[in-house]
Amino acid sequence: MENLDRLCAEYGHKFADEVSKALGKKENETLKPNPQKAENLVTKALGVLQEQGLYAFVLFCESRGSAEKDGAEKIKDITKELLKEKLSLINDDDLLKAIRSEIASKLDDLMLAIQVLEKSLIYARYHAKALSNSLEENSVSEGVVA
Repeated sequence: MENLDRLCAEYGHKFADEVSKALGKKENETLKPNPQKAENLVTKALGVLQEQGLYAFVLFCESRGSAEKDGAEKIKDITKELLKEKLSLINDDDLLKAIRSEIASKLDDLMLAIQVLEKSLIYARYHAKALSNSLEENSVSEGVVA
């Protein structure tokens, strides 16, 4: 098994980057990431994971409205990749089904999945915040108010 903190850092960055892009908007034929929206969505998803558990976390992502739908889909996709490819905790491509049938009955696997996801999402919030600050600084230095 690989270093879990390094894995959480890698996936924290991936969550922040891909969710920010998914929630971004097109300006002049280029996609402008939206790290502030990403930070907000990741914070909400993290809260559900911490308070309600892994199954509720996935349901939360599936329940997002049109404004957050693309970002929530990215969160689900990355979560599935992490649990399936990196941690080998699930085999099924249906994330909810996999949690019900493969993880929920194995307490050690469930706790590992929650802990790795929680730390990854915490790192994702910091990555998104840093990206947001970086974009603001670049806009100010270019003479444009963000």
